[in-house]
Amino acid sequence: MIADIFMQQHRKGKVKKMDMKHSRKSGLTGRQKKQIRLVLLLLPFMIMIGIFSYAPLFGWSYAFVEFTPGVSIFKSQFVGLKYFKKIFENSKDFVTVMRNTLSISFLNICCSVLPAIFAIAISQLKNKRYAKIVQTGTSIPNFISWVLVYSIVFMLLSSEDSALNIILMGLGIIKKPLNVLTNEKHAWATQVAIGVWKSLGYNAIIYLSAITSIDQELYQAAEVDGANTWQKIIHVTVPGLLSTFFVLLLLAISNMMSNGFEQFWLLGNGMTWDKLEVFDTYVYRMGIKNMEYSLATAMGIFKSIVSIILLTFANWASKKLRGDSIF
Repeated sequence: MIADIFMQQHRKGKVKKMDMKHSRKSGLTGRQKKQIRLVLLLLPFMIMIGIFSYAPLFGWSYAFVEFTPGVSIFKSQFVGLKYFKKIFENSKDFVTVMRNTLSISFLNICCSVLPAIFAIAISQLKNKRYAKIVQTGTSIPNFISWVLVYSIVFMLLSSEDSALNIILMGLGIIKKPLNVLTNEKHAWATQVAIGVWKSLGYNAIIYLSAITSIDQELYQAAEVDGANTWQKIIHVTVPGLLSTFFVLLLLAISNMMSNGFEQFWLLGNGMTWDKLEVFDTYVYRMGIKNMEYSLATAMGIFKSIVSIILLTFANWASKKLRGDSIF
């Protein structure tokens, strides 16, 4: 009996040794196998990013050749940095475009706190059904085409018999009709206000998600300490939203060169174009309408470089001031 037990233990020991030898031969631990599986899961997405994000960067080569439609890029004459220099040749137009682009972007950044305030206001509504209606109703404009937005804005603000003029003249506030869309003095403010109206509800969703992730025990502790609603917002909700706000702020700073195209192309006119021609519309006018594709490509590269510089600077400033950054 004792001999049988001894033999069984001896066999188990041999099996364990063989398993250890096998694992050593394979050279992979359980953790390593898990990492390989994760890499394999990510592989399709990495391939998609490579195909749809990085492969098209081959198009940047158009900026360095004298490209003519119908002629292969490989047969086009290499011109080096010619078109990058050409961007700055018409300095007056370039300065005007950069002024408009950066000024409108700065005003948009100043308004970036509004979605957070709106989200906090929605979160304080006691009637959750009404809160969902408000959230949904204010998010819908974000999905409306700029063509439809133009029609709505034109009907409300543009013509002499617009809804705004009818209301203001009916109340006796003004005597002459206003045409807001042709007012060059307030062109920036008008476009920023239209943009805020369109995206306010949609952008607030991010902050509403952040509010729901705040630990409810913090609110309960604040109630125990006798805090009212306003004090809970200041000392619990706002600190809980700061990390989300700063990440979105960094991204907004990096996108200062990207105001969009449709809004300014549709809502701009001869009276306000000097204030509303932004970088994207300038690229379209100079590069596409004039069929200078190499120049348009060079402008796109310039825009990307400036955006990377702005993101790097904003990230560095955040790390210095807050001790936190996104990379």
